Amino acid sequence: MLIFETILALLLGAALLSMLARAIGAPYPVLLALGGAVLAFAPGLPSLDLPPDLILALFVAPVLLDAAHDMSFRDLKRNWRPVFSLVVVAVGLTTLAVAMVARWFLPDMPWGAAIALGALLAPPDAVSAIAVMRQAKPPHRIRSVLEGESLLNDATSLLIYRLAVGAVVTGELTFQEAAPQFLLVAFGSVVVGWGLAKLALVLIGRIADAPTSTVLQFITTFGVWLLAERLGLSEVVTLVTFGLTAGRSSTFVMRADVRLRSYANWETVTFVLNVLAFTLIGLQLRPILPELEDGRRIDWLLLSLVILAVVIAVRMAWVFIYRSLRHATANEPGEMTRPESLKAAIIVGWSGMRGLVTLAAALALPESFPYRSFILLTAFIVVLGTLVIQGATLRPLLAWLDLPADTLIEQEIALARAATLTAALEALGGEDGPAAERLRLEYASMLEQAKAGQDPYAVPDKILRRQIIPHARHALDDLRCRSEIGDDAYRQVEHELDRLELTTGV
Repeated sequence: MLIFETILALLLGAALLSMLARAIGAPYPVLLALGGAVLAFAPGLPSLDLPPDLILALFVAPVLLDAAHDMSFRDLKRNWRPVFSLVVVAVGLTTLAVAMVARWFLPDMPWGAAIALGALLAPPDAVSAIAVMRQAKPPHRIRSVLEGESLLNDATSLLIYRLAVGAVVTGELTFQEAAPQFLLVAFGSVVVGWGLAKLALVLIGRIADAPTSTVLQFITTFGVWLLAERLGLSEVVTLVTFGLTAGRSSTFVMRADVRLRSYANWETVTFVLNVLAFTLIGLQLRPILPELEDGRRIDWLLLSLVILAVVIAVRMAWVFIYRSLRHATANEPGEMTRPESLKAAIIVGWSGMRGLVTLAAALALPESFPYRSFILLTAFIVVLGTLVIQGATLRPLLAWLDLPADTLIEQEIALARAATLTAALEALGGEDGPAAERLRLEYASMLEQAKAGQDPYAVPDKILRRQIIPHARHALDDLRCRSEIGDDAYRQVEHELDRLELTTGV
């Protein structure tokens, strides 16, 4: 019962911190992680140690699927070069740099353990990056690159991490053995993720009940993750492929009311998971502290701070190296010399927040793993440090750089609105009668607004509907207060007014 009460208290505290973050314009992951770190020292707090596999499945899988579903496959293809460079090259360079620094200061640390440390610190976390990105609101192309990177870099780093840990545990693993395994896992994960998405879409599309559909969607999400784990595949690549494939499904696959309610449920659940996840990051300081050797705490803390600086510096360095290489090889190098290109490189380089994947990978190390306590401390310092240093300063950095306004999404929304309204008008071509004529006039007016780049759902009659619906709600309340209607009738008409309000574009 005490653990249940603790979880409720954590949720309440996290919700209040999230409200405070929004009020002061700070990224909520930063305050939540700091709040969790403070709570780690609270006396009498029961242990909330969770198995690392459960942390990844529970907190990372739903958020990763939600992000993959919303990710534009077109934008991912357009930006494949910078995404690939960050997913493969930046992860590889960070892994190598961290391993070399660790070995320099700790010569007796095995190379396998040093590489495992570098690999678990290398990937910016999908949960952290997406949470901060959605609040910071960078230009569309920058956000596409960063979200594409955050979806895929965990796969690269976790594969390196597993190979390194396996080398330490079993004794030796050569590149000739590792390379085919790497390729097989990557290819198999893509195939399985694509196939499962096709099957899931057929099943979910047949369900007309929103609660059942939502429950099935979450079961499918965790099922895909667990199945990939059992098959020895990359859970991240499998789930991202699953989400990208499902996100490309036709609008006809699911009923509109089911889709609207499912999206609302997903938004709520993923927010709650984010809140708990970032609080859990801070709380991980509690089980780490007892494992540190008294005589080496200060030395290890200083070395962890050095590695934090290395992690940030390597990413920044690679982003600028990549920009220089693109300038040298681009067909139109002038594009890469514009001030906007330099500003974009600064933002991408500074957006390297680490998160739950790093901590979960560190906690998953065997108890007898060499320098496990140091790896746990370093993972915590790097995660908290990047969240606080980079996450908290990203929005001010964007404001200071003052990038040109990005109107790409607005232009594409206007194009989509015009196309859909034109199709609706053409469908009314053969219809006669007063109702058809009213719709024809209404849609023609909406089309004119859409072509002008305005909101077509802000036409005068819809504005009037927004104004009169509150009066209708008051009348409905009065009827129930006077006991002239019961709650069954009240809920039915309330639902009808809700649906009518949705049609006004509110």
